[in-house]
Amino acid sequence: MHAYFAGGCFWCITPFFTRLPGVGEVISGFSGGDEENPAYEDVKHQKTGHRETISIEYDPDQVSFDTLLRVFLANVDPTDGGGQFIDRGRSYTLAVYYQNAAEKAAAERQIAAIEGARIALEPFKSFWPAGEEHQYFYLRHPEAFEREMQESGRRDKHGKV
Repeated sequence: MHAYFAGGCFWCITPFFTRLPGVGEVISGFSGGDEENPAYEDVKHQKTGHRETISIEYDPDQVSFDTLLRVFLANVDPTDGGGQFIDRGRSYTLAVYYQNAAEKAAAERQIAAIEGARIALEPFKSFWPAGEEHQYFYLRHPEAFEREMQESGRRDKHGKV
C-alpha cells in the first residue's frame, strides 16, 4: 500500500518514515496539481498547483495508516496554512491525499483533534516522482540536509533526525 502526505519540504519529512517497521520506499515527488510530470523548479516556484509530497510504501500488517498519519502530524506545523517553516506558498502547504473512505475518516479524526489545523484533505489523483537528486536527500547529502533543517527552523522543533 501507499500513503501520500504533503508536509512542506519533502527532503525534510522523509527521514521520519524511513526507519518505521513496515515502511519500504519513501519517494519524494509532487501531488495535488493537474499538470503531468511537473518539474521541481516549476513546483517550487508555484507554477503548477502541486505540493511537494512523499509517497510512503508500507505493509499494513506491520504499520497502520493511522500510525503513519500520527508520525506525519507530529513532524509538521499543522496550524501553518501558508507553508512550512521558511518554505512558503501552496507547494509547501500540508495535505493528506486519501485513497479510500477509511483513510479519509482516519485523517478527519486526527486533523479534527488539532486546534487550528490548516491541513488540506483531498482525494488522491496522481503522484509524480521528483528527480533522483531529490530522493533520500538526507542520506546522499547529509551536510546540506542538516543546513536545510537548521536554516528552515525545523531542527528547533524536531532535534536530531
